[in-house]
Amino acid sequence: MEQIEPARSGHVVIGVDTHKHIHVAAVMDSIGGILATLTIATDTAGFRQLLEWADGFGKIIAFGVEGTGSYGAGLTSFVRRHGYKVIEVSRPDRRLRRLNGKSDSLDAENAARAVLAGFATAVPKTADGVVEMIRQLKVAHDTAVKDRTGAMVTLKAMLVHATEDLRRETARKTQKMIARHCAALRPRGLNTPEDANRHALRSIAKRWIALNEEIKELEAQIEQLVLQRAPHLLDEFGIGVDTAAEILIVAGDNPERIRSEAAFAKLAGISPVPTGSGMTSGKHRINHGGHRQLNAAIYRTVIVRMRFHEPTIAYVARRTAEGKSKRDIIRCLKRYVIREVYHLVKTDPRTGEIAS
Repeated sequence: MEQIEPARSGHVVIGVDTHKHIHVAAVMDSIGGILATLTIATDTAGFRQLLEWADGFGKIIAFGVEGTGSYGAGLTSFVRRHGYKVIEVSRPDRRLRRLNGKSDSLDAENAARAVLAGFATAVPKTADGVVEMIRQLKVAHDTAVKDRTGAMVTLKAMLVHATEDLRRETARKTQKMIARHCAALRPRGLNTPEDANRHALRSIAKRWIALNEEIKELEAQIEQLVLQRAPHLLDEFGIGVDTAAEILIVAGDNPERIRSEAAFAKLAGISPVPTGSGMTSGKHRINHGGHRQLNAAIYRTVIVRMRFHEPTIAYVARRTAEGKSKRDIIRCLKRYVIREVYHLVKTDPRTGEIAS
């Protein structure tokens, strides 16, 4: 009996499971299922091999790529430059992995299925402009701030073991004054624990001062880039350079990928999550997901406005009189702020037009 070949549409989706040294791809026909898999190196030659291989199966609808912001960033950029559509695919949840097992080929197949089924629809960030520059500087800035905080905590802990005179001289001083005082210490030798303490204090204080200068330099660079990309953001009450940077990082260099302010609110974890079931329909809870750094930045903006912004103060008074709790009012204000900045982020600073 003649074997019947499975039907083929000629339209395929490529799913890619990304890793540091290799990527595993699976090609899926829109009606014929998985056709083949391929393992490539994570370099230009490997990316070119993937495109040539995928083109042999038919018209490519899209590439579904895991980790477009990490291990898949290079592949995503390469595929886009060659005119193909890229969809960001989330990692499979643990329930599916328990049921179906785990392998690179299976992950690549799941990525292709997610795109074909319409479960994965997110457009990845292009990461090729000013916002990507801000993100990289922000990483350096945040780690320097963390290290500076740790240095000061250690410095104050070491001061507990210092001589009485030194403890008295540094009492009730600011962090900068403590660091400068300890950095100016001149240890006489290294013969006693007191001598070692002064050496340690001097070393840690110099580290704090160096980190403080590094942070100032990075903040100036970030501010310059924020003013270049979205100067209008800094005109809004309660939004400083740090908050504006977080907003831009979440939106990316291609903010048109965010379809609505509701989608932007969800990205920030500011949209309510429905929890209704049966007789309790219509109930919602706080969204604990989203970008927590942006959520915290919007929260700080709201707190500043509640203290110093007259329209916000009036709003809080009115809602309090209506019986709303402070937490509920803050949630409402966070949504107002995210709606406000959404339109500012999508405005092109060169033309003043909304990106679409």
